[in-house]
Amino acid sequence: MSLLAHEPATLLLEDGRRFRGAAFGARGATAGEVVFNTSMTGYQEILTDPSYRAQMICMTYPHIGNYGVCAGDVESGRVQAAGFIVRAPCAVPSNWRAEGDLESYLRENGVVGIADIDTRALVRHIREEGAMRGVIMSGEPTDSALSARLGAEPPMTGRDLVAEVSCAAPYAWTEGLTRLAGEARLCPPPAVPAASDRFRVVAYDFGAKHNILRLLVDHGCDVTVVPGDTTAEAVLERRPDGVFLSNGPGDPAAVGYAVDAVRSLIGRVPMFGICLGHQILALALGADTYKLKFGHRGGNQPVRDEATGRVEITSQNHGFAVDGASVGDARVSHVNLNDGTCEGLVHPGYPLFSVQYHPEASPGPHDAVHLFERFTLLMQAGR
Repeated sequence: MSLLAHEPATLLLEDGRRFRGAAFGARGATAGEVVFNTSMTGYQEILTDPSYRAQMICMTYPHIGNYGVCAGDVESGRVQAAGFIVRAPCAVPSNWRAEGDLESYLRENGVVGIADIDTRALVRHIREEGAMRGVIMSGEPTDSALSARLGAEPPMTGRDLVAEVSCAAPYAWTEGLTRLAGEARLCPPPAVPAASDRFRVVAYDFGAKHNILRLLVDHGCDVTVVPGDTTAEAVLERRPDGVFLSNGPGDPAAVGYAVDAVRSLIGRVPMFGICLGHQILALALGADTYKLKFGHRGGNQPVRDEATGRVEITSQNHGFAVDGASVGDARVSHVNLNDGTCEGLVHPGYPLFSVQYHPEASPGPHDAVHLFERFTLLMQAGR
């Protein structure tokens, strides 16, 4: 469905590249780092993933909105993306679960977007030049208005966004995963231990997705979620069997308080980190991180387990990576087969492991869900 007869909108990148299309979602202006996601479905989970804070997402798949929106598909308490960029939005969704259409959802959540642009050209440009800041304005903005809004947006490097998405106070998470009949057959629920044998897990909220917490519960964990700036001493007071380090947005090197806390926890309690949690754990072990040219975002990233040689297709969303040559006594456990970057760490002397990708995969494949069981086995060994 073309929106070209509707209100116009403009996307301007910081290198001067300009795209003109139609306003989509809320009207107004927004800015952020322009990134792309290769997933064909899961746009609502992507929009509500806290790892996308301060980013404007371009979907590479052209038809977006086909199955509408549903309250059960959100991954946090709000839409986190700064903006949304699509080629051909669907105004009339067809799905028995749909509770509304995508554009209305964006409007209700104040998310400014743009449609009817050549998303292939935009993605090719980012792949060549790298992710960069951009601004979307609906209507007929002047060059000075576009430049002023763009100039006010800080770069992603050095930016602590955990403080914007983390919870304000500790809370218990008790909800497990509600499986549809077909999904239950593809991904059967794990054997859950008796109440007396459940694991006490403290989950650091650096921007945690709901599906991570659901899978921890399904794997026999009593989960307490704590803010990203919680000290190691406060965590240990809860006498956890394990500590989980969640995903999240921004530059890991800018979250020094979290690195300090994790460094103090190493060797004292089993730990499992994903995405930003993986990067924070790496920094706590003395490794370095760096910004990728255009990041990994989508549900089809191939990753090789270096211990087994097994290749998993994984869901990913990150713009920074761990320098595999800087991990010292730790060992790179997983490698991205597209670009050879570090996708996981283990340590021979400490009960911990981490991965760069999302084993909870919402959206995405189920190849890596076994890592939650690995975490429970690590905690069991530590009892």
